[in-house]
Amino acid sequence: MKNKILYIIMVCALGLITMTSCESDSTAGFTRITYYPTFTLLGESTELVPVGASYTDAGVVVMEGENDITSTVITNSNVNTEEIGVYAVTYTANNVDGLPGSARRTVVVYNPEISTDISGSYTTVGETRRVSGTTETPFSDYSISISQIAPGVFYCSDYMGGYYDQRAGYGSAYAMKGYFKLNADNSIEIISGDVAGWGDSYNYLSDAKYDAETESIYWELGYVTFSFYIYLAK
Repeated sequence: MKNKILYIIMVCALGLITMTSCESDSTAGFTRITYYPTFTLLGESTELVPVGASYTDAGVVVMEGENDITSTVITNSNVNTEEIGVYAVTYTANNVDGLPGSARRTVVVYNPEISTDISGSYTTVGETRRVSGTTETPFSDYSISISQIAPGVFYCSDYMGGYYDQRAGYGSAYAMKGYFKLNADNSIEIISGDVAGWGDSYNYLSDAKYDAETESIYWELGYVTFSFYIYLAK
């Protein structure tokens, strides 16, 4: 009986040894550390370039752990220095295991002759409304922020005047955010405007202007099947 018990114990011990050995073999080759590409921008993350001037990108340095892999970087740019706007330079690279990394630089092409700064906190007022067919929905007292990023180039927190973001309570992902330019005659032209929550953009922005005397702004915005008439005052 003792021999039988000893035999069972030995068989179990061998089984444990075998299981341990299999587990060790199954994880072989999976303990190597992999490093994602890390990007260091040379120059500023946002570059300001006067319209008509030349632009040479400063580039990046990319490391994979202690290895410099800058030579593998792919750079894409849509910068057009002949047209006022907000552009992007993107850098991408993969590590030895094919895992990707990226970085981005913003390039703002601006008109140095525009000295008017209309940045500040505004509120929707007056005849601000959304129109759908024959149905008009007035709304007011919502806050809109406008920030200058370069002479004559501004960022708007919501072209729709807070209608979905604040009035409907959907949150900031449903504000139409983007950039616009201010011309010498105080007219406004949209550069970009996107609604992240729905993944879409505007149809048009027209009759947009800044009134220096009253420090007010007006525009008409087309979005999907709606028209927004936005009146902003400080």
